[in-house]
Amino acid sequence: MFIDIAKIKLKAGKGGDGAVAWRREKYEPAGGPAGGDGGRGGDVIVMTDSGLHTLMDFRYKREYKAENGQNGMNKLKFGKDGEDIILKVPVGTLIRDANTKGVIYDLKEDNMSVTVCKGGKGGLGNARFKTSTRQAPAFAQAGNIGEEREVILELKLLADVGLVGFPNVGKSTLLSIVTSARPKIANYHFTTLSPNLGVVKIDEGESFVIADIPGLIEGASEGIGLGDEFLKHIERTGILIHVLDISGSEGRDPLEDFYKINEELFNYNERLAEKKQIIFANKMDVPGAEENLKKLEKELGDKYKIIAGSAATTKNLDKLMIETYKNLQEVDFSEYETYDKEHVEEVVKEEGIRVFKENGDYFVEGPYIDKLLRSTNFENYDSLKYFQENLRKNKVVEKLEELGVNDGGSVFIGGYEFEFFE
Repeated sequence: MFIDIAKIKLKAGKGGDGAVAWRREKYEPAGGPAGGDGGRGGDVIVMTDSGLHTLMDFRYKREYKAENGQNGMNKLKFGKDGEDIILKVPVGTLIRDANTKGVIYDLKEDNMSVTVCKGGKGGLGNARFKTSTRQAPAFAQAGNIGEEREVILELKLLADVGLVGFPNVGKSTLLSIVTSARPKIANYHFTTLSPNLGVVKIDEGESFVIADIPGLIEGASEGIGLGDEFLKHIERTGILIHVLDISGSEGRDPLEDFYKINEELFNYNERLAEKKQIIFANKMDVPGAEENLKKLEKELGDKYKIIAGSAATTKNLDKLMIETYKNLQEVDFSEYETYDKEHVEEVVKEEGIRVFKENGDYFVEGPYIDKLLRSTNFENYDSLKYFQENLRKNKVVEKLEELGVNDGGSVFIGGYEFEFFE
């Protein structure tokens, strides 16, 4: 089954907490602090693999978590770093933010890897807080929370050439003959349910990837049928081969078909109209083809390269592939950028401290405050002093005073209630 979109939740590992420990060596009953630092939390990494062609692996499992860092230990031993988690995806996968729909990364090369969620930094052990005036710190630092986000994986096939046209015009037959691909072929009016890819070999060292893009029927760009699901795969192609049933055997006008398909491409994305197209007038072996070909050449001959032939008899397929390869040499794929308009270049990090007043009460919130609370031993004088020093250093006290807090007033810090005293 071809799966080209998946919504998943990613969570990096939390950093390990620093340890509160003391030297307990013989003859040194009052040894100094010896708590080690916590390990770093594991990252969530997404990597491309040319051996994968769908996002099937993400259909059933929707949540992925990296390993937490190990807490620090006594005798100044550091905690072990958490294991990264590496998710393999096909080449051509976009990673979007599930909320903004903006593109975070465009993975268009093999073995390309990006860190989508970064693991939390490990907390410092109490040995790190020893100073000349604080000889026995009975507190350590908590590890940072790992980054977390919901993303959409969206696969856009990386094919050099796309076959477009109405169902039953001979695209699948053409693909099966010029490549080793074996698409399902039948005389039916419904569209193929998944894209098919194959490699066309022109000569030694001369080849290109061609894809049969399904789903193109009238109204596809508006969601009729499956067209809106597969039109995105055309965006990455360099050239389009527009296959027409020149015989009109289905009772349709091939010239009218040409305009309808191009209208769908334009409606989906205006930039698709800029792509070079080669017209393949298929089914020349069927009666009525010659007359329709003359009309087609008269209307479009000065704007498009038209090659007439037959996929069923293989007539002029070699000519079509050679012409396509020649035109591909003029396409500058190095200038490729995804057509998606919104870009989010990196994970948006929630940082800082928020101090505000609401319904007469005062609140202090933020990731830094949460970490500070987890690092504080309120039963220990040095730890409590360190907590207060940090609030002052980060201008929390100053901001509370600006908001009008009075001595004895309630201040809610990270879910805990404190009395304010200057």
